[in-house]
Amino acid sequence: MKKEIHIFGSLVDVIGANKITLEEIHDSDVLLNVLHHKFPLLADKKMVIAIDKKIITSKTIVHSSSEIALLPPFSGG
Repeated sequence: MKKEIHIFGSLVDVIGANKITLEEIHDSDVLLNVLHHKFPLLADKKMVIAIDKKIITSKTIVHSSSEIALLPPFSGG
């Protein structure tokens, strides 16, 4: 299953694009492993993963219809 990953903020500089497509992403743990393998500099960056517009904090299944985004740290006011 191919998944399009949306990249935001300073993470675009590390990855070099605001969107990437990855294959065989079945859950968030696999996603992180693939990202760290393809983009080793991400290991030093703080980020959160959002799946279907919800920030995840534990292993989450990725469905064929899931929307995935990588978000840098942010603050509000």
